[in-house]
This record gives sequence, structure tokens and C-alpha cells, in this order.
Amino acid sequence: MAAPASNYSWISTFLEAQAAELGAATNTQLAYGRDLKDFAEWLERRGHDFAGADRDRIEGYLVDCDAQGLAKSTRARRLSAIKQLYRFAFDEGWRADNPAIQIKGPGRDQRLPKTLDVPEVDRLLEAARVTGRTDTDRARNTCLMELLYATGMRVSELVALPVAATRGDPRMLLVLGKGGKERMVPLSPPAREALAAWLTLRDAEEDARRAKGATGSKYLFPSHGASGHLTRHRFYLLIKELAVAGGVSPAKVTPHTLRHAFATHLLANGADLRSIQMLLGHADVATTEIYTHVLDERLAELVHEHHPLARGSKT
Repeated sequence: MAAPASNYSWISTFLEAQAAELGAATNTQLAYGRDLKDFAEWLERRGHDFAGADRDRIEGYLVDCDAQGLAKSTRARRLSAIKQLYRFAFDEGWRADNPAIQIKGPGRDQRLPKTLDVPEVDRLLEAARVTGRTDTDRARNTCLMELLYATGMRVSELVALPVAATRGDPRMLLVLGKGGKERMVPLSPPAREALAAWLTLRDAEEDARRAKGATGSKYLFPSHGASGHLTRHRFYLLIKELAVAGGVSPAKVTPHTLRHAFATHLLANGADLRSIQMLLGHADVATTEIYTHVLDERLAELVHEHHPLARGSKT
């Protein structure tokens, strides 16, 4: 198969294949597209393209990224995108070789995820119950927060939940995760109660819209925007508002922080890593193991704060 004529045709064809064959999420495709566009522009400024770039060119690009002060994680992600592009190009016969195959990445700095303690989560949940202009807003906010903390879903999974998956007072939810992989997550009694309350008000609003000739939404959290559901950005702003209302530092609170809290609190209360891995939808248990470091750090803090010898050493 002949290679595309331009760098941008390479990128668009690669991204289309990722979406069709691997079910790559929209956010993943956008990240790949941004990284590959940056590499393409770097090559073009030097009179090169994807078809003719060799290992030295790719390594030169990575060195330039380092010189710009880009984080290890950013450089590792860009190399990953380049590796996948050239693996695809080799498989498609666009190149007779894969110039990126032997290039090693910079590694990643291990960063412990930010999390929240149980009282902080309680304050956020309480803030959701009283924050909003109407009863409908408050019910929606409560449902969002209860579901997020009860299941550890990614925010993209939460906002795009189909309403059909939540009918019938379910004890478990079927969640569509990264790469189109499905998993089951259990619902706590408070989450089920919040879900039932929100469905009653949501359905009443949808019925009123249909009565006026509008089309009903298939999503649990409908929106008038292009996506048809509440966006990640809107929920990000909402959770910051709830942090302020609940007296929790907004700097500590993001939708992903609740996911981390879900995992950390489960581990602290005796859940095993394999179970947490399945609930979070991690492909590799090594990703889940970072929560053991969070727990170790907290245990060390407890010892330093409460052990008599530790207290004595401070005097």
C-alpha cells in the first residue's frame, strides 16, 4: 500500500485506524493528533517528513523536547505516539522499516496521586446536596458525586453514562471504559438513593421537553451542548464549586481526585489490589499498585504523629 502524500494524511489515516480497529477514545485520538502534529512540524522545519525520518531524526526531536523543558511524562507520551505511528506504517507497508522500534523512552517520574480523606469526601457530598439553583440541580449534583465516589469511574465514563444502564434500581452498573472495554461496578446504598431521586426529576424534565416536540436524551446527565451530555469541563468547574462550598481546598479537588479517593479508601479498608484493578478498569495491576505507596505514606504519617517514641524524638 502506497504511503500517504503528506504528514497530515499519515496522521489522519493513523487516527482513523485507531478509532476503527482499537476503539480509541476521542480524548486519546486528540492527544495522539497533537503530539504527532508537533513532531510533523518539527520535521518540516528541517526539510523532512514521516516517510524519510530515521532513528537519528526521531531522537533529535526528543532531545529538542528535553531542551524545551518538557516533562518526562510529556516526552514519554510523544515517543509512544511516534512508535505507534511507525508500527502502523510498517504494518501497512508505508515503510520498509520501523525507525522508532529501538528507541527507549525517558521513563516517568513516579508521582503519588492526590487524594482526599473521608471527612473531606463527606463535606463534598454534603455540599452537593445543598448546592444548585433548583431541586433538579441539587439532585443532579448529588447523583454525580455519589456515583463518582461509589464507583471510582473516570469522569468521561460518568458524564456519558447511558440512562438505560441505570434503570430498575441496579445494584451494579455496566460501564464502558477505555478501548471499548466493559466492566461492572457496584453501587452503594447512598448512590442508589441519589440515582433514584435524580431519575425522577430528570425523567420529568425529559417528558416536558418531548411534549414540546424536542427529542429525548439517551444520557443520564443530558445537556443541550453538541455532545448531548454534561461535559468533562463543566463537571470540573462544578466540583471546584462544591469544594469551596464544602470548605475543602479547591486545589486538592478534581474529578480524578475522587477516583483516587475511592481506590485509596478501599485499600485502607482491606480490599485487595486485583479487585481494585477490576473496579478501576486498569489494564495492568502495576497501574493500581501506586495506591499502595499512598497507603504506605499515610501509615508512616500516622506512626510519626502518634507513636510515643516518634513524638519524643521531636522534642
